[in-house]
Amino acid sequence: MSNENPITGDQILRVGPVNPAVAAILNDEFQAAVLPGADDRDAWLEEHGAGIRVAVCSGKIGVDTKLLEKLPYLEAIVNFGVGYDATDVAQAKERGIPLSNTPDVLTDCVADTALGLYLDTLRRLSAAERFVRAGTWASGQNFPLATKASGRKVGILGLGRIGQAIADRLEGFGCEIHYHSRNPKQDVQYPYHASARDLAAATEVLIVAAAGGPDSAGLVNADVIEAVGPEGFIINIARGSVIDEPALIRALQEGTLAGAGLDVFANEPEVPAELLELDSVVLLPHLGSGTVETRADMTAVTIGNLRSFLKDRTLLTPIY
Repeated sequence: MSNENPITGDQILRVGPVNPAVAAILNDEFQAAVLPGADDRDAWLEEHGAGIRVAVCSGKIGVDTKLLEKLPYLEAIVNFGVGYDATDVAQAKERGIPLSNTPDVLTDCVADTALGLYLDTLRRLSAAERFVRAGTWASGQNFPLATKASGRKVGILGLGRIGQAIADRLEGFGCEIHYHSRNPKQDVQYPYHASARDLAAATEVLIVAAAGGPDSAGLVNADVIEAVGPEGFIINIARGSVIDEPALIRALQEGTLAGAGLDVFANEPEVPAELLELDSVVLLPHLGSGTVETRADMTAVTIGNLRSFLKDRTLLTPIY
């Protein structure tokens, strides 16, 4: 198939900012086109959109509804990242456009980040570090007592690859793991709960590891947050859209939730000012998989998918 109407570099489109290593390969090896910014986009797509056959994007930007409509002959979407909720998957499926992501290679680092947030949030490590830097400890004050992290009942919302890796790590801390997913998992011994609220009510810490997208938007709503309780904590390394952010803020402000550890937000990179003011919250800049090793692996999978599609029209890690 590769010899029939081969795909050339100008038929490959880089959508938005992508990993620098991916961007360099797209430019140096393929001389791929780059989608212009908003001011020039429509005119560029009017002239070049019909010639684009492969789009390469990040999980954060994606190929949205409007852009897909402007690429009538698109044959594949190559996505850098495990999440792909920024892409109009329904339209892509309907048009028979395959989509790839970068699974597995980032599982460990995202799970490590979840564990770090878990420990930091319950033990208030970042707050304690600020306490030292501010000179408060040196002035003779003692830092307030925190919450024990080991031996807790922890609910994993979304027991996929990353959720399971988080559970594996927490077992080492003697935690009792519970979970909720769309369906019970085979060969999993953890107690299963039929809803996110049931899971929250049965545990002391709720760790959100659900996939993003419309199906999970607002899954952790005010009722779920209330069920976590005034002595409970929420950790989110999934997507900001999974949590009702205003409800989370209210609960933290009113003390109906003890604390939260957040790597993701509803309108990144904007973080609500109310969260910035709360010492009970640990805030990270969406760095879940942000290590040199994992980014290199993600780059290799992304470019591997592109090369594979150019060669024989198959993707190494297709979503569907």
